Amino acid sequence: MTERSLPQSVLFCCDHNAVRSPMAEGIMKKFYGTDTYVQSVGVRNDLEIDGFSIAVCQELDVELSRHRSRSFDEMEQWGDDLSSFDLVIALSPASQRRALELTRVYHLDVEYWPILDPTGLGETREARLTQFRAARDQIVERLKERFGEPLDHSRQ
Repeated sequence: MTERSLPQSVLFCCDHNAVRSPMAEGIMKKFYGTDTYVQSVGVRNDLEIDGFSIAVCQELDVELSRHRSRSFDEMEQWGDDLSSFDLVIALSPASQRRALELTRVYHLDVEYWPILDPTGLGETREARLTQFRAARDQIVERLKERFGEPLDHSRQ
């Protein structure tokens, strides 16, 4: 197994910073520790963290309940400059467009990972959890593909 080098900082982004990007942020922190600075944002901040995201990440021992959603605009207002990130990973088409628009002036890599948006899918609680688990598992697989096996081998 070859260890891939981790970037010093990664920003995950999606539409609302309530489902996919917080899951990616939390799972990356769990898998690869604190050597990489990891944050997440949304194109808009109009939703709180989704309870189903919290539940399916808890199954991996990833705590998301304290996550506070924020937008690209808020991130910049709070002093997190986009140019300070080595890598931006967009998890939705809208966030990819916004990231590319914002990074035109920076030499910054933007990757697009097409992760399922599980919101609104499934009629019952169990069916909805199944959809959220599918999105979570896509994120897990992409993280492993991109950055190698987790440093914490207690899970997966």
